[in-house]
Amino acid sequence: MANQFKHRWRSDLLIVIGLLFLLFLVFIAFLNWLLAIAGLVLLALSVLWFLINERQFDKELIQYAAGLSYRLKKVGNEALLHMPIGILLYDGGERVQWCNPYLNQITEEDGNTAIGRPLNEIAEPLSKLIASDKESMIIALNERQYRVRLKRQEKLLYFTDITDILEIKKHYYNEKTVLALIFLDNYDEVTQGLEDQVRSTINNETTTIIKNWASEHGIYLRRTASDRFLAVMNERLLHSIEEQHFLILDKVREITVPLSHIPLTLSIGVGAGTVSLEDLGSYAQSALDLGLGRGGDQAVIKRPDGDVRFYGGKSNPVEKRTRVRARVISHALSELMLESDQVMIMGHRAPDLDSIGSCIGILKIAHANGRSAKIIMDQANNVSGVSKLLEELKKQKNLWSNLISADQAADQITKRTLMVIVDTHRPSMVVNSQLLSSVHRVVVIDHHRRAEEFIKDPVLVYMEPYASSTSELVTELLEYQPNERPLDLIEATAMLGGIAVDTKNFTLRTGFRTFDAASYLRAHGADTILVQKFLCDDLDQFNQRAELIRRTQLYKTNIAIAVGKDDQVYDQVLLAQTADTMLMLEGIRTSFVIGKRTDGQIGVSARSLGDLNVQVIMESIGGGGHLNNAATQMADTTIEEATTRVTHAIDLYLEGGLS
Repeated sequence: MANQFKHRWRSDLLIVIGLLFLLFLVFIAFLNWLLAIAGLVLLALSVLWFLINERQFDKELIQYAAGLSYRLKKVGNEALLHMPIGILLYDGGERVQWCNPYLNQITEEDGNTAIGRPLNEIAEPLSKLIASDKESMIIALNERQYRVRLKRQEKLLYFTDITDILEIKKHYYNEKTVLALIFLDNYDEVTQGLEDQVRSTINNETTTIIKNWASEHGIYLRRTASDRFLAVMNERLLHSIEEQHFLILDKVREITVPLSHIPLTLSIGVGAGTVSLEDLGSYAQSALDLGLGRGGDQAVIKRPDGDVRFYGGKSNPVEKRTRVRARVISHALSELMLESDQVMIMGHRAPDLDSIGSCIGILKIAHANGRSAKIIMDQANNVSGVSKLLEELKKQKNLWSNLISADQAADQITKRTLMVIVDTHRPSMVVNSQLLSSVHRVVVIDHHRRAEEFIKDPVLVYMEPYASSTSELVTELLEYQPNERPLDLIEATAMLGGIAVDTKNFTLRTGFRTFDAASYLRAHGADTILVQKFLCDDLDQFNQRAELIRRTQLYKTNIAIAVGKDDQVYDQVLLAQTADTMLMLEGIRTSFVIGKRTDGQIGVSARSLGDLNVQVIMESIGGGGHLNNAATQMADTTIEEATTRVTHAIDLYLEGGLS
């Protein structure tokens, strides 16, 4: 094209020169006609040469174009017939009309051609691709992977072999670095006060188990402290460890514990999914914190896309032997309160006695530090027992005046307000999440195992899953306040009620520190008769609970599932009480109670004597809790569907699909 343009430009230039020369000859003719004739002959010869040359050029151009056209056609045929890209034309009946030899080769079956065969016979996903609004998809043909691109108007399919690309991607993913932080949960506690020989035995036994596990999987392991290890691996090794559900957790628990009857457990935080070593370390530490916040004895894997996976958590959290942390947290809480102009205290929606009792305890701590404080109440969703407590609080005008609504709190919050969240750590469960987001300084005090959802950037966190209740934790904080104020009878009673309701009258999750806290509250006037009044049922509740128990069915020998009526509404506390009562029946080790709640959701309460980890089961369907005490709520579903989800989750857990 460039040569053609150049030739055309040169031709035009010669014509212009010829015309100018002709004009020059006319002028010469007036001066010397012989010279003009000679010039005219010369011009004629030049024109003749130009015409011959132009004709020759056109002939060569035609030959060149024909040759190029032939070559392009030949290359096109070669590409169409022999390039390693499959091309397929189909008709309205989704049958193959034509395909190139490459596609025929990869789809050939018993020597038969692909032409005339239905698309779903060649590959079933092809029909799905045409029926969908997608433009491409990946399918498998003869153990190879192909990306199929669809041209709808032309009814044309292109097949590109991407097997090698996928293998490279897989290899790249498998070789990506993974960091893990391994922590012996309670190493300091179990070795404190032991003889050097016993401590050395525990240390050697545990270290050998962990090193053998790392060596078996090809993991680089480095001990960074007496109770900490750093492990470096890749995604391939992590996948193999996940397939075994982090068997190292069971090895440490089952082999180390019988050694001297010492309950030593392991927690692992894994950071994966990114190439940045700094981010991997951050994810690993965050995952370890999450695992420890859930009680330890588990592995947590965290990735940048928000995917968090849990393994283990089969044992109850071990009660700490020392109160050092309670004292440190108590002093830190005092400092935060002194730096603030006021304190707002908030529990979870539909509060129980533990939520109200711990709120009252924090209120007392705030007053002991000379700060005004208010408790933000959810008075619209009170459960049984709380209503009775509130009736008693109304008689105490000074105390009742400190209970306000979320709307009132919104008008009083300032930049220096300190918000203390008790008995929950999930933003979606607090009384008012908008109030929470409007405060910049937040303290979290809770006894539940840490969930994936967590309040963002708290200034202080006190979470102890070993504790029976949040009221127990707050009672210990009260004991270490330098300016301790005496508790009123109703204040001490409310906190004792919180401990009693979460321990089922000191029968579940009760340690020596639980009794110490109860003793402290009893010494400050807590009325056990009044606590019993808060916890007692009316006749209607008793009959409803009896009806639910009557509807109980056994599942997998020792699991009891009680399902409420479709047209009946149950209080969440009633569901929980029924689950507790069912554990008192002979042969029942785990109980689930399912019923429609007052808010229209389907509530599930789960209890266990330790054989099954109901926390893991409830987490798989959107809930949470403790190893032997958990619950969940399901929206936009029926009781029958909820029951199916619960039994499916139980089956998955028993089959090892949940960890």
